[in-house]
Amino acid sequence: MVVLVTGASGQLGQAIQFVAENYPNINFVSCSSSDLDITNKENCNFVFNKENPDFCINTAAYTAVDKAESEPEKAHLINCTGARNLAKACKEFNVKLIHISTDFVFDGSKNKPYNETDLPNPKGVYGKTKLEGEIAIQEVFDAYYIIRTSWVYSQFGKNFMKTMLRLASERTSLSVVRDQIGTPTNAVDLANAILKIVESKTNNQFGIYNFSNEGQCSWFDFAKKIFEINQVKIDVTPIPTTQFPTPAERPKYSVLDKTKIQSVFGVEIKSWEESFRAGVI
Repeated sequence: MVVLVTGASGQLGQAIQFVAENYPNINFVSCSSSDLDITNKENCNFVFNKENPDFCINTAAYTAVDKAESEPEKAHLINCTGARNLAKACKEFNVKLIHISTDFVFDGSKNKPYNETDLPNPKGVYGKTKLEGEIAIQEVFDAYYIIRTSWVYSQFGKNFMKTMLRLASERTSLSVVRDQIGTPTNAVDLANAILKIVESKTNNQFGIYNFSNEGQCSWFDFAKKIFEINQVKIDVTPIPTTQFPTPAERPKYSVLDKTKIQSVFGVEIKSWEESFRAGVI
């Protein structure tokens, strides 16, 4: 089986390469943006024709949440036009698409976990363009899995964990938001869940799925755990969102309900604390 991975130099793309040796039946073709520019339809078709994949895992995305507010065209080009181009190539070459989306498609007004049928209502450009990408895929064809995830971290790429550790090396104290609630997701766990779908004998159960680790916490809670596990001594002060204004509005609550992916594909999900402790950090 040939699996084409876009965005291979990004966090999730690197996590998939990290676990690839555990999937000997899969031939991974990992493409960075210089190998495959998803915003270029002709380039997509060329690579698909050359590699003849069975699956395409699209981890390529514009994920700079705040910067997207000042670069909406660029975010739309990658997150929506790019997603549409891949969907068209998948349809033309008879390839199944696994596309990664985000908890930011929701406005955060709920107080219980979001499921796949809840109505999206993104607050910022990033969330809006990711939702537009979901819709674009669904308009093109039916052979897709859209996986919404949240608060992804790992030893790869840029993420909250690495930012906290960098800041802790530069400062003696930090203030971290305490009133945004979600679930940290280990990129390696997400990679394994995606590949569970690829290898599943029921891999025609197309649609939207949620995946994150289990449990919930605030950014403040997550920061405290990062410092605890890494044995970093630093003063951390919890603050409300109002004291840390950002260009993009974040959802106050974006915990995801994973019942569907667990029941359909038998995906086992660790708690975020367990996965964080066990992860390669």
